[in-house]
Amino acid sequence: MVISLASDHGGLELKNKIGEYLTQLGHTVRDFGTTTLDSCDYPDFARPAAQAVAKGECERGVLVCTTGIGVSMVANKVKGVRCALCMNSDMAHMTRLHNNANVIAMGQKYVDFETAKQIVDEFLNTPFEGGRHAQRVDKIEG
Repeated sequence: MVISLASDHGGLELKNKIGEYLTQLGHTVRDFGTTTLDSCDYPDFARPAAQAVAKGECERGVLVCTTGIGVSMVANKVKGVRCALCMNSDMAHMTRLHNNANVIAMGQKYVDFETAKQIVDEFLNTPFEGGRHAQRVDKIEG
């Protein structure tokens, strides 16, 4: 699977670890930055990563900032992206199962690497249930 990955300085450490983990799992990672701890603006990285998913260049996306809130807000402004802020693996499972999320966001301040791995695993391995949920997902785009 091709996965877009992005963070700001507040999520850089966790983003890098997630990128390595995804690569170890055999996925192709497109890292949209940032690459330094210099203060930066999360939309500059989250938006292109989300757009890559919306365009079909990447199958899924993972975004990280300090809280996960900012990058999720940016991603959800991109038409065709359904981004969920996940703090645990159950949230990742449910957002795939019921919301067909194609991007997830995490907060480095709140999610440790072991939990992030569990979140990523659920996000990548849980299929969309469809059925009544498909109607609801269709209403998101309007």
